[in-house]
Amino acid sequence: MSTLLSRIGRRRAVQGTVAGAVALGLLLWWLLPLGEKPPSGAITFSTGTRAGVYQKYGELLRTELRKDMPGLKVRLMTSAGSQENVERVASGEADFTIAAADAVETYKIAGRPGAEELRGVTRLYDDYVQLVVPSDSDIQSVADLRGKRVAIGLPNSGVRLIATRLLKAVGIDPEKDITPRADGIDTGPGRLGEELDAFFWSGGVPTDGLRQIAESSAFRFVPIGEDLVTRLHESGGATRYYRTTNMPESAYPTVQNGAVVPTMAVSNLLVTRADMDPRLTEWLTRTVLDSRDGIGATVHSAQLVDLRTAIYTDPLELHEGARRYYRSVKP
Repeated sequence: MSTLLSRIGRRRAVQGTVAGAVALGLLLWWLLPLGEKPPSGAITFSTGTRAGVYQKYGELLRTELRKDMPGLKVRLMTSAGSQENVERVASGEADFTIAAADAVETYKIAGRPGAEELRGVTRLYDDYVQLVVPSDSDIQSVADLRGKRVAIGLPNSGVRLIATRLLKAVGIDPEKDITPRADGIDTGPGRLGEELDAFFWSGGVPTDGLRQIAESSAFRFVPIGEDLVTRLHESGGATRYYRTTNMPESAYPTVQNGAVVPTMAVSNLLVTRADMDPRLTEWLTRTVLDSRDGIGATVHSAQLVDLRTAIYTDPLELHEGARRYYRSVKP
C-alpha cells in the first residue's frame, strides 16, 4: 500500500512539474511576442550632462533593456543636451537619444544633414524651464537679467536654445547685454551667488543637480509668465512647442514652500533614425513603456510616460518598429 501511495505521489509531483513548466512557457510566450528570441547586437544611446535627467534615465533604461534583451549591448554617451543629441542621431554617431521637441524642429527647419531620416519612438515627459537665482537676489523677471552673469547652458544644449530665445524675447542680446556663461546643471548650481547671478536649466523635475543642493543652498525660481510665452510664440518656428504651465509645488518642496512656479514646458521625445532595425525598435519601445513605474521610482519624470500620449511624437513621424508596438497593444 505504501509503495502504491509513493508511486502516486511521484506521479503527481512529475505532473506538477510539467504543469509548472507549461505555465512558465506560456508566460514567456506572452511576454516575448510569438516566442521570439530577443534582438541582440549593440546600440549607442546619447544621453545628457551627468547631473541631468537624460543621463539618469539612460542609465536606468539600459538596466531594463538588459533584462529584456540580454544580448543587446547598450553604450551610453554623455552630451551637452538636446541639440547635440539630435545631431548625433541624424549623423549616425548615436542610434537612440532623448531630445526636446523644439530642438528637433529647429534641426529640421534648418535643413541640417540627416534631418529627413529622424524618426520618433515615443513621447516621454515634459521639461520645465527653471531660472534659478540666489534667494536674496534682486532679479524678479527675465528682463532683470540685463547686466548680470548668467549661465545659459552648454553650447549645443537644449537649455542654450531656450535661454537665448527667452532673452531675445525681452530685448536682451545674449552676447552683449549679459555676461554669458556656458555652465550646465553639473556646474551651475555650485557657482550660483559667487560666480553667477542666475542660471537657466530645462529638465524634468526634480533634477538631481538641483535637488541635491536644495537642502543646503538658498535659492529661488524666477517666474516665466504667460505673456512671455505668448511673445515667444509670435516669433514662430519651433517656439510652437513651448506651453505655459506651473512647476508643481512638490518639485523642490524645501525651496518652493508649497507654491507653484509659473513657467513653460516642452515635451521630450525618444528619437532614432528610419534605418534602425524595426524589430529592435519595437522591443525597445515595449521596454520603455513597461519599465515606466520601475524607472519612475527613481526618476520622477518617467512616471509621466503614458501609452495614451506616447504615440504623439510630433514633429517626427513614428518609426515603423514603434508603430508595430503601438498596434500590438491597441485595444
